[in-house]
Order: sequence, then structure tokens, then C-alpha cells
Amino acid sequence: MKSSSQITGLPIISISDGIEVGKVKSLVINPEKGSIDFLTIDNEDWQVSIKAIPFKKVVGIGEYAVTVESENAIIDLNEIPITNQLVNKKIKISNTKVMTRKGELLGTVMEYFVDENTGSILGMELEIAGKQVALHAEYVLTFGKDIIIVKEDSGSHFLEAAAELDPEYSTPEQAEETSDHLNEHSIESLLNETGMPEPPLNDDLDMAALKEKQIEILNGKMLLKDIFDANGNLLFKQGTVLNPDDIKKAQKEGPNVLVEISMNVQA
Repeated sequence: MKSSSQITGLPIISISDGIEVGKVKSLVINPEKGSIDFLTIDNEDWQVSIKAIPFKKVVGIGEYAVTVESENAIIDLNEIPITNQLVNKKIKISNTKVMTRKGELLGTVMEYFVDENTGSILGMELEIAGKQVALHAEYVLTFGKDIIIVKEDSGSHFLEAAAELDPEYSTPEQAEETSDHLNEHSIESLLNETGMPEPPLNDDLDMAALKEKQIEILNGKMLLKDIFDANGNLLFKQGTVLNPDDIKKAQKEGPNVLVEISMNVQA
């Protein structure tokens, strides 16, 4: 996900030629599709015509540049009436008032956000009574030049942060669950490398059985290095011969500690 301000002003680089062909001057919005169809180009060598790149010709939008395969991706909008009409509509979204279809003024758009792969408009960040909220584009009925019209119930679907508009966004709780899930499977893989049998990977994985298997295999093994917890506190000294209580203590400390132990015991 990219904000419009993150795209505007970026250099445009031709990959095949290795040159900068200009900078992104503006984003041309297709109000019917709710997408960015073209990026207009700012180039001091072009005085009369308006040059642009169709969004579908964009290879990537990075932090420092927009890339295209070659200069052949550039078109002259004056030569294509339909695309020129989009430019002349001057739909800008940012700094535009937002109103429900029954005439209730909600606020003003501060920024809008785009799917960098498809050009689809994902949503907007609004300022309402001094507070900033976000709204998904699915609640927009009309992207107008002067007013953006949204559904009646839009006010009950505001998001607290623009980051939530990103399709890949996850809450801190979801991110922690994902991290724990990945760590569990990392442990299984690493334990397998150290000679421990890898349990079947399925939704019904019995973690209690896995922990018992870890105790069975690590019990009586000697540590080859000091082991510390996440806060840097010493858990076990080098040379410690692990017993079941030690291993249970390590399991409580979390996956990272257990992996560290598994990789540093005497074979």
C-alpha cells in the first residue's frame, strides 16, 4: 500500500535504458473504477504535450523510484481522447469534502491510499472534528471533483488508523499469533535437524506430546554454552546437564530459548 504523497514526486526509471525519464507529477484517477489509471510525468523537456504512464505498465513503486520496462511505456495523453478526459476531470481526492448520500458532511480527506500492484484505491484518511480516521473505498459511492459521496452508514465503519486499509494489515494480536505459529514450526524444523523426530504438521498437532518428546530427547544432554532469556538473564550455565525441570523451564521461556538450547547441546 502506498499513499498518494509517497508516489508523487518519485523519479521514474526506465529499466532497459537505465535512465530517469522524469518524475511523477500527478495521479490520474478514474472515478468510475475507483483506481489510478495513469501517472503523469514531469519533464522540463516536454513543454506542450502531457506525457503519462498507464498504471498497468508500472513494474514497481519503491521507496525511491517508480520503474517501467522502457521509455515505450510513455504515452501522449493529447493523442488519446478518452484518457485526456480523465485528466480534465481533475479528480484529486485529497482536500476534498466527504458527504453521505443524504447530505451529512463528515469531514475532509487528508490523504488516500493505493494498491501499488493494481492501482486500486484502497481508502482514505479523513479529518473529522480534529480527529483523523480512515475509511475503506468500498463505502464510496462517488469520487467527485468537489465532493466525495459515501454510504449512509460510513460513520460506523471508520478505522482508527490508515494502516488498517492495507490488505496485509494484521492487528498486534494477530501478528503475535502468526509469530508464535511460525516459531513453533521453526522449532520443529530445527529439532529435526538436531536428531529429534519432527511431528506431523496438521491443525490437530498435540503440543503436549511435542513438549514431552522434547523433554525425552534433551534430558541428560549437556549444554555447550551459556543460555540466556529474552531479557539477557542467565538461565543455564555452560556445562549444565539438563533435567526435565530445566527443559520445562526453557519451554516456558518460549520457542527462541528452546531452539537455542537444541542447537547447543552435546550430541
